[in-house]
Amino acid sequence: MAGDFSKGRIQARPGAALKALRSERGLTLADVSGLTGMNVSTLSKIENGKVALTLDKLLRISDGLGVDMTELFGPGPKDAPKLEGATRRSITRAGEGRAIEMPRGNYLYVASELLNKRITPIIGDVFARDIAEYGELMRHAGEEYVYVLEGTLELHTELYTPARLEKGDSVYFDSQMGHAYIAVGDAPCRILSICATSEAHMVEAHANVAEAEHVSNVAARTKRLANAGQGA
Repeated sequence: MAGDFSKGRIQARPGAALKALRSERGLTLADVSGLTGMNVSTLSKIENGKVALTLDKLLRISDGLGVDMTELFGPGPKDAPKLEGATRRSITRAGEGRAIEMPRGNYLYVASELLNKRITPIIGDVFARDIAEYGELMRHAGEEYVYVLEGTLELHTELYTPARLEKGDSVYFDSQMGHAYIAVGDAPCRILSICATSEAHMVEAHANVAEAEHVSNVAARTKRLANAGQGA
């Protein structure tokens, strides 16, 4: 299965939000560069939509500016039609959406332009092959329905024994309970996940996990270097 995700990138419009935040605070690109550790050229390209924004860079910008990362997605184009109630409709073409890549898997948020949705649909490519590789369990408000589109999925949860699901199988569970998705075998595994919670909350949950994994990796690397220094 060929993934439709742009590797390590978040497909949204954070550049406009970054530019607005910078203007509001009276900051130059050089100021933001100093706060985030990113070079001026890259920041300029992000603001002008010339380069995609990776999750790592998004975290660096949100930390540097002291804002919630969801603020960098903004409310969407000002000239977009305001859709209310039963008048709303969203068509997502193949490969479109807000894509987040993590070591454990890729997540493509579809119908992202609709605000205040009652559900959040996500297409996921599962990469983790065992629970140790998956890392910290995922948990978020609401409930979740998962349908296996391709491959074999093993669902791990805090209160139940692992459940193996084949293509066409599905599961519904309370997503406040810690859970993990594991791909069984060497074949690709793709799922459709429908979460009864806001998209902003889901993106933040993924970002929190990614940040925790980054901190853990840095700590482990520091410990290895310290041990190597002691052994020298």
